[in-house]
Amino acid sequence: MTTTGLAAHGICNPGQVHWNLGPAQLVEHAIRSEEGALAAAGPLVVRTGKYTGRSPGDKFLVREPATEASIDWGAVNQPLSAQHFEALHHDFLASVEGQDLFVADCLAGADPRYQLPIRVITEKAWHSLFARQLFVRLDPDRAAEHIPEFTLIFAPRFLADPARHGTRSEAAIVLSFARRTVLIAGTSYAGEMKKSVFSILNYLMPERDVFPMHCSANVGPDGDVALFFGLSGTGKTTLSADPRRRLVGDDEHGWSESGVFNFEGGCYAKCIRLSKANEPQIWNAMRFGTVLENVAMDEARELDYDSDAITENTRAAYPVDCIENAIIPGVAGHPSHVVFLTADAFGVLPPIARLTPEQAMYHFLSGYTAKVAGTERGLGREPAATFSACFGAPFLPRPAGFYAAMLGERLRRHGVDCWLVNTGWVGGPFGVGRRMSLPHTRALLTAALSGALREVPCAEHPVFRARVPRSCPEVPAEVLDARGQWSDAAAYDRAARDLAGRFAKNFESFSQVSEEIRRAGPAV
Repeated sequence: MTTTGLAAHGICNPGQVHWNLGPAQLVEHAIRSEEGALAAAGPLVVRTGKYTGRSPGDKFLVREPATEASIDWGAVNQPLSAQHFEALHHDFLASVEGQDLFVADCLAGADPRYQLPIRVITEKAWHSLFARQLFVRLDPDRAAEHIPEFTLIFAPRFLADPARHGTRSEAAIVLSFARRTVLIAGTSYAGEMKKSVFSILNYLMPERDVFPMHCSANVGPDGDVALFFGLSGTGKTTLSADPRRRLVGDDEHGWSESGVFNFEGGCYAKCIRLSKANEPQIWNAMRFGTVLENVAMDEARELDYDSDAITENTRAAYPVDCIENAIIPGVAGHPSHVVFLTADAFGVLPPIARLTPEQAMYHFLSGYTAKVAGTERGLGREPAATFSACFGAPFLPRPAGFYAAMLGERLRRHGVDCWLVNTGWVGGPFGVGRRMSLPHTRALLTAALSGALREVPCAEHPVFRARVPRSCPEVPAEVLDARGQWSDAAAYDRAARDLAGRFAKNFESFSQVSEEIRRAGPAV
C-alpha cells in the first residue's frame, strides 16, 4: 500500500510508511534504529524512558454529544473539550508529517462475530511489533479488505502543551469516539495502546450484549471455563497459564450469549522475578518476537528477571500461541467458575473462600487489592489498600454499576461458582508475614475448579463472612486458617476489622446497590 493510504487519517505527507511488517522485519528496524537490543534468548529488549507504566492521570475522553450522557465523567474519565482536542489533533498530526511510520492492521476480539477492526500507526518499529503481538492478527490474504473502525496513532516524540491542549502534562492519551481515534503522545509505554483499545471495547461491547471483563480465562480437561479477575500483580496471567488447563487469554475478555472470548491475540505478562520453576509456560514464551519492556540485561545479553533497577513493572508481550496449550482462536463456553484474585498485603484474607452470589457482587464492585512499597512511586512503608471497581475502573467509560448488573445477571443465569483467592500475604502483614506459596495457591485453585472442594466442610470467616474450606488436597490444613497463621491472634483481629472498615468506607460510593449486596460485605 502506498503512503497515500494514511491521508484518510489526516497524515498527507509522511516519510516512508511500512505496512504490516512481520516480527523479523520489525525487529530489524528496531535494532537498526537503536530502539532496542536482542537478548541471548531471542526477545527484543526495549526501554520506555520516563514512563515505565500507564499514566492514568493523563488519559482523557473527548466530551462529545453522542456519548456525553453515557460516560461516567470524573477522575477516571477526564473530559477534554472538543476545542482542545481539535488543537491537539492538528498539532499532533503535523508532528508526524515527514516521519517514517509503521502501520499495523489488527483486530480486537477473537470471536469473528464481535471483532473490531483497528489500525495502529506508530513512529517506532517496536511499538508496531507490540501491537502485532498483542492484538488479534489479521489474515495476510485479507489485509487489502481491512477497513479500520478505530485508529490509534502513537507519537511519543510529540509533547502536549497543557495550556494549548488542555492536558495535565506533556503526556496525553486521548480517545475520541466521534473521530474514532486515539492519540498517544509524550510517553513510550506500549501498554497505553492495549488499554486504550480495552476502553473502547468496554464502551462498545455492552451495546451488543457482550459483558467486557478485565480477567484471564482458561478451560479444564472437561471443558469447564474459569475466569480470573484481578488487578495488576494479583496473578491473572500466572494462574491462568496452567499446564493442566488450556489458556483462552490472560487479561481481557468478553462474555456473549455464546460464551467467553478473548479480546486480544497476545499476553502482556509481568515478568519481575519470573522463574522457570514457578511459571514454566511464560518462561518458555521468552523467545524471538517477544518484546521485553525495561528488563535488565548484562553485556552478554543475559536477562536478569529479578532486577527492579529500572522498574518493578517489567513486562513481556508475546502472542498467546506462545503458550503451548492455548486455545486458538480464544473462544470458549460459558464459565463454571469465577475467581476474584487479591494480593492482600495486610495478611488477613483467607487463602481461598467460597462466595455467595451477593458476596461475589460486593467483591466485584469493591475490586480490592493492596500495594506495597517498591511497586509504585510515592508509597510509604505500610501497605496501601486499593479499590478499583470491577477490577478495572481505569478502563470503564460507563458507571461501575452498569457492568456489575451485567455480571450479576450472568452469574444467576448460568449458576456460576464464585471464589475469593488471596495471593498476597499470610501470617502477618507485609514486612512481617510471608507471601502465599504459589504451589499452594495452584493446589487450592485446582481443587476448587475440579469440584474437589464442593463437599468439603466450610467455616464462615468471622469478619469477611465468606465460607473457608477446612481442608484441601495437597495443602496443609493450617494454611487455610488465616487467623491461626498469625502469632498474635488479637493483632489479626484488629487488622481484619481495620480492613473491613476500609471495605465499608469504599462501598459508601455505591448508593444504588441493593440491600442484599450491601449486607454481603464484611462485618464492621
